[in-house]
Amino acid sequence: MTRVIKLKSIDVLKNTKDPTIIFSMNEESEALKFACDENGIKITAFCDNEIRKTKKPHCGIETIYTPNLPKKFPNANFIMAHHTLEDCAEQLQDLGYANFYSPLQLLQSLDVDKYEYKVSKTYMKKKVENSIKINKLYFDDDKTYLRSVDVVITTKCSMNCESCANLMQYYQGAKNTDVEIINAVNALSNNVDHISEYRIIGGEPLMNKNWAKITNDIIKLDKVGSVYIYTNATICPKDEQLESFKGKNVNFYITDYGKELSKKVDSVIQALQKYNIPFYRRPAGNWVDCSQIKKHNRSADRLKQVFKECCAKTLYTLINGKLYTCPFIANANELRAIPDNKADYVELNSSDENLRNKITKLAKKKTFFPGCDFCDGRPHNPDNALEYAGKGLIKAGIQLGKSEKIPFEKY
Repeated sequence: MTRVIKLKSIDVLKNTKDPTIIFSMNEESEALKFACDENGIKITAFCDNEIRKTKKPHCGIETIYTPNLPKKFPNANFIMAHHTLEDCAEQLQDLGYANFYSPLQLLQSLDVDKYEYKVSKTYMKKKVENSIKINKLYFDDDKTYLRSVDVVITTKCSMNCESCANLMQYYQGAKNTDVEIINAVNALSNNVDHISEYRIIGGEPLMNKNWAKITNDIIKLDKVGSVYIYTNATICPKDEQLESFKGKNVNFYITDYGKELSKKVDSVIQALQKYNIPFYRRPAGNWVDCSQIKKHNRSADRLKQVFKECCAKTLYTLINGKLYTCPFIANANELRAIPDNKADYVELNSSDENLRNKITKLAKKKTFFPGCDFCDGRPHNPDNALEYAGKGLIKAGIQLGKSEKIPFEKY
């Protein structure tokens, strides 16, 4: 397989005359910057596809909205901090760049404990370990890996966002979805080479009273990496639930919608600190509007463009025993808001002897899925997208009425 990402980076980037830019301002990019400093590599800037992240410096260095890079740097080298290496490289190629490097050498040489970070050292260690593992697997043709899998354990939510990208605003009679979850996770784990993260999500996962048991059951499975609980900080976990995670690889990811909505954010953080559970708190910011369900009747070429521009095409989602590559198709199919098409997913709770091949085929899909035609698109950059029918960037967390749901036609 020909790869556009280069493995060996240190010697080349130490001696280059062109600027070197770290692609993505994710948590582990901070550790990557320290690794570059240690190896004599000067970082000129960070870039990111989320414009809100580029409003202020990162690690004391200039930040640039990715589509604006050519205006300032016609030539540059890029170290790919983001896990979707090929997708990021493809985006940069469209902007006219050609030199892309894996962070593997740099991160392997870093002593994470040596530095202080915006997140805890424990959290950073796990992020760096995951990045190293993903980059190793990227250079192995025979391996199938998933950076993360969103395990939907409920469609109940303590908020009622009108533009939820996971389509919770359409669910009438929302319910828990924990039937056969462990069997499905076990089947998935046994049929891929690596999954870095399982993400327990909803809705709001803590609305499922069994959320802690499900989390512990997933941890018990072989080959499971880190487990992250995604919460909106409206419900505080109980002491006995958090105590059950002692010594286990469990983390919390808190999306903070502000005091008016995320009313228990302070008590959630205090509870996590009490039991020494790593967490990351992130403001909700803006969303890309992508929650309308509508058949667009696009041509194959237009669907390929929608897929190419999509920022969610590797947000693998497991719901009711089916594995999808994105949350839109997963929930739209669960709602019966799109035709049920077996090309959109893999049924994990089956005795199919070809299960491994089917998962690999789904994970390495490079064109589009039938369900993509019902999505407005979810591009990194709505302003420059060639195939996008949404409203662009919108404020996160705008609420519908307490019991209001958006109507839709069922198939």
